[in-house]
Parts: sequence; C-alpha cells; structure tokens
Amino acid sequence: MESFSYQDGQLFAESVALTDIAQAVGSPVFVYSRGEIEQRWRDYDEAFGGRNHLICYAVKANSNLAVLALLAKLGSGFDIVSIGELERVLRAGGDPKKIIFSGVAKTEAEMRRALEVGIHCFNIESVNELDQLNGVAESMGRVAPVSVRVNPDVDANTHPYIATGLKESKFGIAIEQASDVYARASQMGGIRITGVDCHIGSQLTEIEPFLEALDRTLELVGDLQDQGVTLEHIDIGGGLGISYYDEQPPRPEEFILAMMDRFQDMGSRYQNMQFIIEPGRSIVGNAGVLLAKIEYLKKTEVRNFAIVDTAMNDLMRPALYDAWHEIVPVIKNEYGNSQIYDVVGPVCESGDFLGRGRELDIREGDLLAVCSVGAYGSVMSSNYNSRPRAAEVMVSGDAWHIIRKRENMDDLMRGESLLPD
Repeated sequence: MESFSYQDGQLFAESVALTDIAQAVGSPVFVYSRGEIEQRWRDYDEAFGGRNHLICYAVKANSNLAVLALLAKLGSGFDIVSIGELERVLRAGGDPKKIIFSGVAKTEAEMRRALEVGIHCFNIESVNELDQLNGVAESMGRVAPVSVRVNPDVDANTHPYIATGLKESKFGIAIEQASDVYARASQMGGIRITGVDCHIGSQLTEIEPFLEALDRTLELVGDLQDQGVTLEHIDIGGGLGISYYDEQPPRPEEFILAMMDRFQDMGSRYQNMQFIIEPGRSIVGNAGVLLAKIEYLKKTEVRNFAIVDTAMNDLMRPALYDAWHEIVPVIKNEYGNSQIYDVVGPVCESGDFLGRGRELDIREGDLLAVCSVGAYGSVMSSNYNSRPRAAEVMVSGDAWHIIRKRENMDDLMRGESLLPD
C-alpha cells in the first residue's frame, strides 16, 4: 500500500489526510488511491515490453465507474462476467473490442448484447454454452469470436472458494476434452475460434501453479496446431495475489517474465500469439482502505470488543473467507492503554467481524482504517440489516472526489412497494 502513509502521526492517502475525508463524508467510506491503481496497471503493461499483449482488468474486483474509466484511459481491456459489468465498462469509456466475456452461465440476452457491441472474445466454459452461442450468433447474422476455457486440474494453493482450476470446479472444460470441443466449434457457422483461456484461481502467491497451467495449455495449443486449428491468442487468466498479512507474492514483472520465458522455451511456433492476462486484485487490492469509527469499547470476562460503525455488509471478506485485513488507527494516539480487541460491527451475526485479536491503543470515537480493501470490498457489499452501502472516494494527489454517494433511505427502499388495500 505504497500510496498510504503516516505523516506526523496521521494516515494519508497520497497527499490527503484521511481524517479530512471522514469529517466531510462520514464513515464507513472506501478511499482509493488513483496513483496506486494506475501504477499497478503500468507494472503489468511495461513488463511485456514489445510483446503483443492485452491486459483485461477483472471488473469483478472493483467495478466502480471511476476505476474503470481510469483503466480505460490507460488502454486497458476488461474481463467481464455479466451484462451489468459489460454496461459498466461501456459507460466508463471502455473499448468493446478489448472485452473478454467469461463466466459459466451466460444468458441468451447477454450473448446478444455482447455480439451487438462487438466484444473481443467469449471464453466458453461448456459445450452447451457453445451450442447456444452458435445459435444466437447465427440468428443475428453474426459470428462470435470464441476461446475455450480449459480446466487444467492444477492446484492453485489458495482458499478453496477462489480456486477455479481443479477438476471438481464448476469452471471450464477438462483439458483432456478440449480438442473435441475445438473440433465441434470449427464446424459451427456462428463461431470463429480465436484462442484458448485458462484461469486457476485468485490470490495466488506462487508462480509455479501459473507455469504448470501454462505448460499444459501450451501442450494443448501444439496439439491443436497439429490438427490444423490456428489460435490467435492465449489467455492465462489472472489471480496474482497481494500482501494482506505476511504473503510475499511475486511482482507483476516477475510473473510476466516467467510466462514469457516459458513461451521462449516452448519454441517459435508460439511466438506470434497474443498474450492476454486478466489481473484484478493485484491492480486495485492495495489501492484502498475502509474507514470505520469506533462507537463503543466493550470489555467482557473473556474478550474485548471494539464496536465500529462498519460491518460485514460493508466488507464481506472476513466473514466469508475468514480473511485477514490489517487494521490501523488513522491517528496514532499514545493513550498508553494498548489491548487486544476483536473489531466487530453492528450486524446481528456473530460472524460480523473485521478483524480478531488485534493489538490496538484506541478510544471511543477514534477512526480505524481497514487496509487492502480495494478489491472485493465495496463490490461485494450489501444492504443486510437494511444498512445503506458506504460512500466511495478517489484521491488524486492533494485532491479527492466522491465517486459513489452514500446510499440514503430512499435509495435503500427504491423499487419496493406496499400491497394494495
């Protein structure tokens, strides 16, 4: 989290004191660093050098329009999984020709809309989906660009909920069956084969699983070429992790260079293929914090609680994954009363916590910053317990802007109605 630092005991985002944002906007509030997001994307782009490549940011990580617009201006492509994400990218100024459509349950309406705007490619995840896309494309007089998402049965060594490359996963087509699927697709009038896709999971902290998946995918590409199937691109997916606690994931440039070296090792037949990646968390994850105000300090015989105005509906990851996020005071006060606290919210669930067993020197009314929430933070939030969703702010140098207003009571109940008398 290079863009967040203490200055004279106060936590800043770039050149803006977080206390200033909290005083103006209230809490909870997500605060993002524009500079961090842009630099993390450039880290990937520059690592490729002159190699033909396309970076497709995984929209599911953080789909705020301002975030998407920043990346679109840099020239980013986008990896989407729904028609809602497609429309967000388009409204943010994204180029439809740089959009990859992933996901296991694309509907006919989603396929039609994606074909209308002319996306780069559909990542097909089942034979039934391939058949439906062919029918939709033919009915529109279009040809759908397609890559097959193969499941290489590689253990990503990550949380089981975000591992996607094992045989028992719902994602992709078994790599052993892929050749038959390509053969089937090549006979369809509404399908044009363009590439191959592989994604094995999220929050990966080692390069080896990526290389194992790439090796298996390149072997498939060679077999397809021997059968006369020419592919334009290979998509190795995303999933590179960030440091939440003591993880030491490879840097983007290490990841890219390792992939490129493997391409080189495999020979010249692969050198003209475009290389596509789908990073999300590693671009935005460490570019955001969530500000929470301590409402009460509660001590019991067995545990101390710091009860904040921020809850599992604002940040779902700790409750869903038992995920660890660093929690720090926004102002480093020295009260001389450091104790171990569980930082919990007001939602009526025992699973409503932001962090357990944290040593903090705090008082009621203090602000805390929950770190590394730029990915899968606001985007996974809900209105559980009828709580309005938090505001979002983007910092750029010494300026900041509200990029999503805090929901109010009207927003909370919009679309609902009473029964007629």
